[in-house]
Amino acid sequence: MAFRSAFAYLLLSSRAVACVAAGLIAPTVAHAQAGLSVEVSPLRLELKMAAKATHTQVITLRNDGKETVTVRARVDEYWLSGDGTPQFKFAAPGTPFSAAAWIRLNPSVLTLAPGATASVRATTAVPADTPDAAYRAAVMFEFEPPEADPRAAGKDMRFRGRVAAIIYATVGAPRTAVDLVDLQVRQVPGGQPDVVAMLTNTGRGYTRTRGTMVITAEGGRKVREVAIPSVPVLPESTRELRVPTASPQDAPLEPGRYTIELRVDVGQAALLIGETTLEVARVK
Repeated sequence: MAFRSAFAYLLLSSRAVACVAAGLIAPTVAHAQAGLSVEVSPLRLELKMAAKATHTQVITLRNDGKETVTVRARVDEYWLSGDGTPQFKFAAPGTPFSAAAWIRLNPSVLTLAPGATASVRATTAVPADTPDAAYRAAVMFEFEPPEADPRAAGKDMRFRGRVAAIIYATVGAPRTAVDLVDLQVRQVPGGQPDVVAMLTNTGRGYTRTRGTMVITAEGGRKVREVAIPSVPVLPESTRELRVPTASPQDAPLEPGRYTIELRVDVGQAALLIGETTLEVARVK
C-alpha cells in the first residue's frame, strides 16, 4: 500500500446548504411507524456563523399519515462513530464541539392533524467567546399518538418514531487537517469487496468527502471508475470511508490482480491519494 499527494485541479468553496443527511434517513421519505407518517424537511442544516451571530432556521413537518400525531422536539448531542453511524444522547454541558446549548426551539410540542403542515423555528445563537471550530447538534423530533403518556417516553417505543435534523454550525474559519492513514480491501459476505480508507482529521474544521476510485487491471487497462460517497469528517476525529468496488448493477470483477487508486478531495490544497491491490480468485 502506498500513499502520495497531488495538487487538486479544483478547490471547492464552502456554502450554506440545507438538504438530506446522507445515511441518517432516506431522502424525502416520511418516517412511518405503527400508522404514524411524518416528513421532516430539511434534515441537514449547514451554517457558517461568527461569534455573537444568531440564525433562525424553519424546519417543516408534514403529517402524511391518517392519524393525528403529537410531535415533541428537543436538542440532542450528535456525533459519528468510527464507521460513520450517527450517535445521539441527551445534551450535556462540556461536550466537545457541541452546539446544543446554543439552540432554542419554538414550539417544542405541537399536534399535527392528518394532512397538516407545521413549522418549528430553530434559533442558533453563538456565544461571544466561541473559538473558531465546526460545531454540531441534532434537533430530535419524536412522534406519538396524542393520547400517549409522555411519562412513558423511552420505556414503550411501540408507537413512537424519531427523526433527527442535523445542524452543523461552523464558527469563523477553522482549519481542517485530514490525512489518509490506512487503506485496505474488505470482503463483503456474499458480495463484491469494499475498499476502506481510514481518514483522520486533526483540525477543528468539518468537511465532506468527494472524489473517485479507479480500478485498473494488469497491463494498465482501466476496468471501472467509482464515485466516492459524500460523508462527513468531523473535527478531531477518525472515521472510515467505505467505497464499494461494484454497484448492484455492475458485473463482478473477473479473476485476476487489480490496482486500486483512491483520490479523495476534502477541500484541502492537495488530494489524498492512496493505492492498494485486490486479488480476485478464480472460483474452482
